Amino acid sequence: MPNFKFVISHAAKSYQVEKDQKDCPVLEKKIGDTFPGDFLGLDGYDFQITGGSDREGFPMRLDIESIGRKDIVITKGIGFKAGRSGLRKRKLIRGNTISLNISQINCKVVKQGEKPLEEALGKKETAEQKEQ
Repeated sequence: MPNFKFVISHAAKSYQVEKDQKDCPVLEKKIGDTFPGDFLGLDGYDFQITGGSDREGFPMRLDIESIGRKDIVITKGIGFKAGRSGLRKRKLIRGNTISLNISQINCKVVKQGEKPLEEALGKKETAEQKEQ
């Protein structure tokens, strides 16, 4: 079974955690919903979903109420970067609901637990990273 890659943002740093899809209670949740971090091994933490993308790289967008992909005409926002003003383009965008086709889930910390994230995830800086 495929994995979800959780990209957790907190205090101008980001951390990545991979979990099997069958172990994750985030299916059918939408962008903006919160979930507890217990299944990620982060007891006491709560996270808010801020976005994501599917296996082919199509980004999720908050204003599309759907699980699947839709072809929309956009002028600005997620999934499109205009080179000049007034430019519109038809783009394929994923809806705002998490399904089994999603591979990456972006989230941010809403409620912090007792341990710092670096300590809880077991990330340790090497001597080379400290020098830079």
